[in-house]
Amino acid sequence: MKQKIIAIDAMGGDHGPVVTVPAAKIALDQIPDIQLILVGDSALLIQVLAMNGLEGNTRISVQHASEVVGMDEAPAHALKKKKDSSMRVAINLVKEEKVQACVSAGNTGALMATSKFVLKTIKGISRPAICGMLPAITGQTYMLDLGANIECTPQNLLEFAVMGSVLAQSVEGIDNPSVGLLNIGSEEMKGSDSIKEASQLIAATNINYRGFVEGDDIYKGTVNVVVADGFVGNVSLKTGEGLASLVKHVLQTEFKRNLFTKLLALISLPVLNAVKKTLDPGQYNGASLLGLNGIVVKSHGGADTNSFVNAIKIASIEIENDVPQRISHEVESYLAKMVEVGL
Repeated sequence: MKQKIIAIDAMGGDHGPVVTVPAAKIALDQIPDIQLILVGDSALLIQVLAMNGLEGNTRISVQHASEVVGMDEAPAHALKKKKDSSMRVAINLVKEEKVQACVSAGNTGALMATSKFVLKTIKGISRPAICGMLPAITGQTYMLDLGANIECTPQNLLEFAVMGSVLAQSVEGIDNPSVGLLNIGSEEMKGSDSIKEASQLIAATNINYRGFVEGDDIYKGTVNVVVADGFVGNVSLKTGEGLASLVKHVLQTEFKRNLFTKLLALISLPVLNAVKKTLDPGQYNGASLLGLNGIVVKSHGGADTNSFVNAIKIASIEIENDVPQRISHEVESYLAKMVEVGL
């Protein structure tokens, strides 16, 4: 069994060790082949480890870091001034090959900037992208970019398509994942010149490209992977999360309206629980920063313990499937093909 070592930015996010340490305990129980290194204030972490019954556990250790990146801190400031932050030290451990992945619930911009600076991008990838899972009728849809790159060239979107396809195949075990390019319509004549050019580039690869898809296709699960620029991707993500909250609020309000509706709620409890579980963003927590020479997984800043465990599981799966190496191989294959056809 392959031993997997993961660094946890234990101080990052809205809750820090209150969430990351209990999550580490659950992850160790559920994933037998991982070791964890908690990065942060060692004195505090040792105390919290003892409180969670992890004192003396040989599968978990502490790496001291004297600083913490604030959730509202400017990425440039964090990169230049916080060189001993828990986030930076955790990423450095990936660079030094002391661990195979890093998981952080910290400041997204700082995490992306620091990861790109320390780890660099895979040859042939110009920009890393954030890829996450969204609920869909068919199960889940992978979508990227979710906010790292506001403006993208056709080449960027092509790279996202390659990376998203590899991730879906690696994490879900999907053979030849289907990929769609988000557009204002599915017809070929619609969209900007940049989107049309990106479509032609993706179509020239060996990717299972299905053409343009629209916003509702994300949640229908029309394709396994949806590609968009970071502005559109992030708006789509936040819109979906907001709609999920609205649906849950309306259901709760209506079922509490009177005694009759409360009785109906009691009868419908199994269905309501299923709806709640499906719409719970926590079970999809853990977005991958793809295109780097190393594995970095971003947890939602406000993630609870179980949600953070899911992010650790994603890191473990990516290690098992050597996602960066597979992305590198696919990019090399594409570049070789482009040279062959003279593009």
